[in-house]
Amino acid sequence: MLEPAELYEMAPDAPELEQPVLLVALDGFVDAGNAARLAVASLLAEREPRTVARFDIDQLIDYRSRRPSLRFDTDRWASYDPPELNVVAVGDTAQTQYLLLTGPEPDTQWERFSAAVEQIIDRLGVRLVINLTAIPMAVPHTRPIGVTVHGTRPELTEGHEAWFATAEVPGSAVGLMEFRLGESGHDAMGFAVHVPHYLARAEYPQAARVLLDHVGIAADLYLPTEPLSKAAERAEEEITEQVEASDEVRQVVLALERQYDTVASGRGEHTGLGLAGELPSADELAAEVEKFLADQDDEQDR
Repeated sequence: MLEPAELYEMAPDAPELEQPVLLVALDGFVDAGNAARLAVASLLAEREPRTVARFDIDQLIDYRSRRPSLRFDTDRWASYDPPELNVVAVGDTAQTQYLLLTGPEPDTQWERFSAAVEQIIDRLGVRLVINLTAIPMAVPHTRPIGVTVHGTRPELTEGHEAWFATAEVPGSAVGLMEFRLGESGHDAMGFAVHVPHYLARAEYPQAARVLLDHVGIAADLYLPTEPLSKAAERAEEEITEQVEASDEVRQVVLALERQYDTVASGRGEHTGLGLAGELPSADELAAEVEKFLADQDDEQDR
């Protein structure tokens, strides 16, 4: 049986950081509004990340389900854009260094991947791991963006309101990783920003900005959000125009506003904000996530 250490290699010139934070944002799972992808792009914009560890992508990815790009030029294959799953060191706006694990979510060997990440964080002295995700919710874009927070011990989620009790949701590599890290006594947590379900398939920079705001506070980092704020202003104008142009959409938003306000004021049963006409159950959350994933799979098959 292969050891977890055979799944990755450390860069020979990897920088040495003092008790860094590791942020994790992987492609392939739920990313409503492309919030996590936009957040990563903002983190890396105008930065010079240094590679710390490289995962052996051939062991982890099913190429037939997520085919990488090959460029054909006239009569030959001219270039190949291979997928990469790396840990890199990045500086925030105050030049504080942190680690970022980004790339495609592994299709296979989740347990070995989780064990490999644990080896890396032990080797680098990582003090906290934070996962970034975004989930579709039946909430209006006209109200504050909510965030579901989870962690390996209660102290990590203090000050955050719980939106759900118990839920059975589709598994993910980062979810299993966080679970295993908690079992071994490591501090790990995650933020799942709530994206209005009618905007889940579009880019929603507002959610990415909120995601980085929460991560920055938890990690004690000054993360760059100015480009996201500007993009959010433009997106807000476009959404407003689209809503005003459709009476049907406007009625949906009004209904969601009434539902949100009822729950927020404490008049409704606070089990979380809905995925259908009524206040949602955890099963409805799982069903919405499964539908989102199924839609993504259908698009990839086309």
